[in-house]
Formats: sequence, structure tokens, C-alpha cells
Amino acid sequence: MSISEVSPTTHHAASDATALLAEVDRLGARLASVRERIGRVIFGQRDVVDQTLITLLAGGHALLIGVPGLAKTRLVETLGVVLGLSAKRIQFTPDLMPADITGSEVLEESESGKRTFRFIPGPVFCQLLMADEINRASPRTQSALLQAMQEKQVSVAGERHTLPAPFHVLATQNPLEQEGTYPLPEAQLDRFLIQIDVGYPDLDAERRMLIATTGTDEEPLGEVMSAADLMMAQRLIRRIPVGEAVVEAILRTVRAGRPESGADEEIRKHVAWGPGPRASQALMLGIRARALLDGRLAPSVEDVLALAQPTLRHRMALTFGARADGVAIGDVIDRLCEPLR
Repeated sequence: MSISEVSPTTHHAASDATALLAEVDRLGARLASVRERIGRVIFGQRDVVDQTLITLLAGGHALLIGVPGLAKTRLVETLGVVLGLSAKRIQFTPDLMPADITGSEVLEESESGKRTFRFIPGPVFCQLLMADEINRASPRTQSALLQAMQEKQVSVAGERHTLPAPFHVLATQNPLEQEGTYPLPEAQLDRFLIQIDVGYPDLDAERRMLIATTGTDEEPLGEVMSAADLMMAQRLIRRIPVGEAVVEAILRTVRAGRPESGADEEIRKHVAWGPGPRASQALMLGIRARALLDGRLAPSVEDVLALAQPTLRHRMALTFGARADGVAIGDVIDRLCEPLR
């Protein structure tokens, strides 16, 4: 068939695919620079860095679980600089009030004696917020933050105030100290795109960290992307095509984790409740972001396997019998993924 015989629709589709591939290539190169720049400061946490970047590219929020001293705060500071985002940090405590996060109105009096209320924005008005030890705050304060995460706005004295764009929350929890904590309810955990388990660095990474962080010279950081670039990447994520086999892999994995959906006997025995449709949406966006981060045009089943654990582990609950038998939620998710391997 000659070029003149190609239909306009086919030609237009081919042009769109070529343009999309070029955008993915350009953004993949930028993201490689972002990874490299972060790697100069954060040692031995490649999976944590990648999963955090996937969260931001997908436009979501992440919950980081790890003991103190694993560079979670440093990671947020570094991301803020490298991605050109305004970053803030809130240390959650039991006496923290919702107004301490969202902001409040104060009464001011002008020189003429006229009194008016003025809204003073709280620390939530930023682009990248670190909510440190979120489970130490009261449920009321947790709800104020989670509402802001969901709606991208806050309401104070009946007035709505829109948060900056983009807006992302990286919340942390300490898995060891549970005294005086208020664990997040399961329905609120579902607001986080993924849960990132932060482990200890390996020996070589800890050696490099030891030398780099106790000397006089500190690795300089610079902006690699801007907030506008990140939002452009988030729009590009949603244009990346996903093959039917990958869509089926997502649906099969998520639905198999629901005891009510004809799951196998082991799942029905061990799972009290399974992941909802938001888990499927999170996996779909996550695998697209992972492909983009690696400079690939389309995600694969391997991406589903890689993100199944961080996407599902905070969206499922074990039965009492499963906990008594020592079954871990990770074991259950591995079982869900077996048909994909």
C-alpha cells in the first residue's frame, strides 16, 4: 500500500504514537538524571527512591514504614530540591490540632478600627509535605490531613482554600514504638497510593554513607525538574498505553484478594477483607509510572509483579486465625501473584 493510500486516521494515529514515544524518551532521560542526583545523597535505598518517584509520577501519596534513622526526612528534602517543589515537614504529636495543619483565621483590626478575619495558611500549603509519624496524631487531626490529600483543598470557617499543585504527602510511621499512637483506619490507609517499607542499607551502601555524611564536604544538590515538569509527566502517565494482558493481570490479582470474589480456599481462610477498586486504579497508574521511569513506552506483567506488594499490603487485612498462625500479608500477596509468574 502506498503512502497516498494510507487513511488520515491511520496516519494521525501513527503520528501520535511517534510523538508519545519521543516524549517518553525525553522524560526518561530527565528521570534518569533525577535518580542519579538523588543517589548522591540517599545511599542503598534504590527501591525506596524508585517507589517514591513512582508515587509522585502517578500523582499519589505514599506511606513510608521504617525505623528512625533511615533517611526518610532526607529523602523528602532531596526530592523537594531536585524536583523543584516547595517542601515542608510536620512532626505529628498527640496534641497537634487540625488547625495546626490546615491553618486558621485571625481577627485583625485596621487603623480605622475596622475588624476583619484573615486566613493564615498552615504547613499543608506546600507541594511536597512530609507527615512525620502520622500515627502519633489524634484521629481528628489525621482526618484533616487525609481530607486535604483526597480533595486537594481545605475548609476553614466555611471557606474553601485550594492547595498548591502538585500536592503530595509522604507520611511516615515507626513500626517499633506503638505506645501513644493512633493507627490509621483501613479506610484512610486506602488513600495512600502505595506503602513503602524502608529497610536497612546493605554493607557497601552504609560504608559509603558513613564516609560521605561525616566529612566536611556535602554533595551539592540542584534542580533537575520543575513542578510544571512533574505535572506534565503526570499527564503523560495517563496517555501511556496498557496492553490487554496487563489489564487482565491487574484485575485477576486484585479480585483474587477478595474473599467474596471466588478466591481460593487459602485466601478465604486468611483474608478478612481484600483490596477495593482503588487498588486496581493505583496499580494501573503505578505500572505506567514504573515503565516511564525505566524509559519504556508500555508496562508489562513484570511491573504488576513488582508493584503488587507495595500497592496491596495496606489494602488488605488478615483474619484473626491467620495472624495466630503467623501468616504475613506479604505471603498472601505472593500467593495472589503466583499465576502471573
